[in-house]
Amino acid sequence: METVAQIPKYNLNDEEEKKLILREYRSLLKALKIKLKPGDKNLIRTAFEMSAEAHKTMRRKSGEPYILHPIAVAKICADEIGLGVRSTICALLHDTVEDTDISLEDVKREFGEEITRIVDGLTKISNVIDVNASQQAENFKKILLTLTDDPRVILIKLADRLHNMRTLDSMKREKQLKIASETVYVYAPLAHRMGLYNIKTEMEDLAMKYMEPDVYKDIARKLSETKKERSKYINEFIKPIKDKLEKAQLNAEIYGRPKSIHSISNKMKKKGVDFEEVYDLFAIRVLLDSPTEREKEDCWKVYSMITDEYTPSPERLRDWLSNPKSNGYEALHTTVMGPQGRWVEVQIRTKRMNEIAEKGLAAHWKYKEETSDESRFDKWFQQIREVISNQETDSIDFLQDFKTSFLAEEIYVYTPKGDVKMLPVGSTALDFAFSIHSAIGVKTIGAKVNHKLVPISHKLHSGDQVEIITSSKQKASEDWLGFVVTSKAKGRIRDALKEEKRKVADEGKYTLQRKLEGMGVSVSQHNIDELVQWYKLPSHLDLFYQVSVKNIDLKDLKDFKVHGDKIEAPKPLKIIHEKQEYIPQPGKKDAELIIFGESSDKIVYNLANCCKPIPGDDVFGFVTTGKGLTIHRTNCPNAAKLLANYGHRVVKTKWAKNKEISFLTGIKIVGMDDVGVVNKITMLISGELKINISALTIEAKEGLFEGNIKLYVHDKEELDNLVRSLMALPGIESVERYDMEDIPS
Repeated sequence: METVAQIPKYNLNDEEEKKLILREYRSLLKALKIKLKPGDKNLIRTAFEMSAEAHKTMRRKSGEPYILHPIAVAKICADEIGLGVRSTICALLHDTVEDTDISLEDVKREFGEEITRIVDGLTKISNVIDVNASQQAENFKKILLTLTDDPRVILIKLADRLHNMRTLDSMKREKQLKIASETVYVYAPLAHRMGLYNIKTEMEDLAMKYMEPDVYKDIARKLSETKKERSKYINEFIKPIKDKLEKAQLNAEIYGRPKSIHSISNKMKKKGVDFEEVYDLFAIRVLLDSPTEREKEDCWKVYSMITDEYTPSPERLRDWLSNPKSNGYEALHTTVMGPQGRWVEVQIRTKRMNEIAEKGLAAHWKYKEETSDESRFDKWFQQIREVISNQETDSIDFLQDFKTSFLAEEIYVYTPKGDVKMLPVGSTALDFAFSIHSAIGVKTIGAKVNHKLVPISHKLHSGDQVEIITSSKQKASEDWLGFVVTSKAKGRIRDALKEEKRKVADEGKYTLQRKLEGMGVSVSQHNIDELVQWYKLPSHLDLFYQVSVKNIDLKDLKDFKVHGDKIEAPKPLKIIHEKQEYIPQPGKKDAELIIFGESSDKIVYNLANCCKPIPGDDVFGFVTTGKGLTIHRTNCPNAAKLLANYGHRVVKTKWAKNKEISFLTGIKIVGMDDVGVVNKITMLISGELKINISALTIEAKEGLFEGNIKLYVHDKEELDNLVRSLMALPGIESVERYDMEDIPS
């Protein structure tokens, strides 16, 4: 047992803080107890003392001693991810090299090569998201290379991010939005791909808490209010299954657990229903204690018992026993019609499968020796290595490509010989061709899917058998980038297009050389740079290409001055704009812009078309090159991408009250098609509430009507009041605000 005297000697004034740190440190050791070997305790203590000493003058935004953060991260690694002693040491040291005087050499001297490599990987990751987009893509690749060398880097980083999300309250609003967006954009999908479902779910819920606080609170409150009723229903559902399991002498636990707030919200949005109409607010889980050789058989037995008792929905059966997900997840999922006519999702898995489902990659390796099957993680890592080694380093699209290619759910498709290929959902026949070989991909002209001829853009589904048709005359086309989803296909297509462009550019280079020599100067680096800047092109290659395809008129060169062997571009005319573009001012990082109203800042802004914000919405400003400031809602469909990729362009923004200005928004109304329904709606909007209608369309079909109304409101309060009043009309089923560009025109 550790004592207070053994706490490292750093100066804390508050005795209470020392006790708190010691308590957390002991709690960490307790979480590791069963993994500790002789000598491990001393190593952990050395790491703890090193970190505590390095961070002794630092505090978190909340005011607490900084050392509590690395301890908490280490505890998540041990407790929730199932990592061991070396990962714990790395977690304790994860911020030291970046934030303190400790160097990688110090870490190496104390703990050796392996731990140093992981700490170095963690240091690189922390620089990823806060820089410009192309730099971010470059850094993200470094992380992924580290991931494929040692996945513990990502696992520890996920623990670090989870703890930051749990303690986000003390951050400023714009920082909360930025961190929450990055989390939902990159880290939650990465946690999902690593098989860490609990961590993924918690990250999504916490991100939603900051990005859509009102919706989050509303669902949380309703879940709390319906808890008693849900428990009663779960018990009623479980009872007959329990009896069957006991009769069959199957050793199993069975319980219900609520779905996450984030997934409930997604379902409400996707299906356009209220909370009360989301049928699967919870899932029933059956956990079997079965020996490895009987796992599949026992799971199917339980499935049979459940479907004997309750009618299943055939299209909702998911068999991940025969074909586990690439992150190791194994289970049987089915949805059945339970008592009182309610659909219930049931998940059936063994304790081993459950550990893999909760601890993901870490548990997967624990059981790896027990199976001869090649690890799907290994295949996944191999695919990542392959793509990164061939990918252009300056691709800003890299992160988006990585998300669609490696963080999406996967499908399984077969070659004509019956070999299975794993591809992300949404993959096309062309993605499949590139997954076989790049040389096949660039020559693909069509495919046969299940023996039927299809175009190369045909989307594949799990179970498809695909045969690729090629032609030596085929060349890669720019259009292909519009429908392939895998990083490998995109990278190879870009390479092929670049090669083609290079051939055309060679002609342009020769033309330019003759022109410059006619002026008495050479094709030097300086002269080409001068022309690239003058024509505002990204590279030399683009300059030669544009000359070759005659998009650039070299007559412009007559305006250039010649000094010896150098050319000098004429000075561009200065254009003075009447409108002032918003440019972030150094030193004003935390300033808050007020938009609209007498006290508003005199800045050019525009309202984003993708989410049509109105006063009262939770918003942020985004600096758009050349367009000034664009105002987006925090729950805008593009918000996560903007905030995660370009956090440095985000400006804290709030509304000032102003009842003089009206804003265009749209609502969709669904209800019973009754005589006079249009009159009732228009009387309420224009007559009672005095709201100006811009456009109205009503379509009736089979006893239901759908109305789309564009109208002008002053703020969100007025819109919410309108929605409540419309819902109170007899026969109205739902009233929703349009969120995206699809406000009907």
